Amino acid sequence: MTARQPLHGTVAARWTTAGWRGVLITGAPGAGKSDLALRLTGRGWRLVADDYAHVVASAGALYAIAPETIAGRMEARGIGVLTAWARGLTRLSLAVELTDGPLERLPERRTRVLEGVALPLLRLNGFEASVVEKVAAALAPL
Repeated sequence: MTARQPLHGTVAARWTTAGWRGVLITGAPGAGKSDLALRLTGRGWRLVADDYAHVVASAGALYAIAPETIAGRMEARGIGVLTAWARGLTRLSLAVELTDGPLERLPERRTRVLEGVALPLLRLNGFEASVVEKVAAALAPL
């Protein structure tokens, strides 16, 4: 695996029946990437990377890891930089794109292709009260 330039996004992971699996969270600045990761970690998830992540492909799967300079830290707007219980290299299973626009009630299946590997993609509002449960539900069967 060869890491390229970091991708602008946040990654959180949780233990599943298939092992540790991560969610890549992207969106415009201020869309709620770090806020969502903070809420996920409050529910027992682990931070992999906040704001930037190295994403690499290996054997048909995608993996993410934090750049060394930010590993184990995350930004909480209004508070500052916090230390987080973090994981190292983690397999990605889902991509979430945060938006403040209207959400489709029953969206068609979408994917995000990185390094030639497709991940299921959800478009969600990062500040919606149920977003943590939606991300957890989407990751559960993967």
